[in-house]
Amino acid sequence: MSAVTQLPGLLRISAIAATLACFAAPALAQATPDTEKGGRYTLTPMTGGFVRLDTQTGVVSHCADRGNGWACYALPEEHVALDKEIGRLRAENEQLRAQLAARDSAAAGKAQKVLPKVESPRPGEPGATAPKVDGRKSADANRNSIEVPLPSDRDMDRVMSFVERAWRRLIEMAARVQRDQSGGI
Repeated sequence: MSAVTQLPGLLRISAIAATLACFAAPALAQATPDTEKGGRYTLTPMTGGFVRLDTQTGVVSHCADRGNGWACYALPEEHVALDKEIGRLRAENEQLRAQLAARDSAAAGKAQKVLPKVESPRPGEPGATAPKVDGRKSADANRNSIEVPLPSDRDMDRVMSFVERAWRRLIEMAARVQRDQSGGI
């Protein structure tokens, strides 16, 4: 056979090879199957089944044989529940702040309407009154102020007697320690 007679056969084979290469190129360009790159899911054995992690979405599921076949159920995500609770608490906090601000502004408005704001003199200045000892409010005191009553004379006497007894016990204890050290053990 001469080279000229083999030419049509070689052309036919090259045409077939070129056609196959055109069809094979898209197949080679496709992503490798999940089994070759480790799979979409990662399974970890667990008592009563498996824990399945979807590596594409991040969903964690518990898979178990329920008697009629294997079933996988998505596990709740803790951070989603925590984010919802944080959002609820923030909204509640803002609502309470708004209520408090409204109440304070209403109380301030009433206080300005009822009693004009007058600067009171400092203790020791002319016009200053003596501090209240009995804890009662005077008629011109602001109703929103908090007044802490001073201790009575009886309360002060009780505190002083307690301190005196504690001091005497401390002195007696020091004297006993000194006697024990000088007498020897």
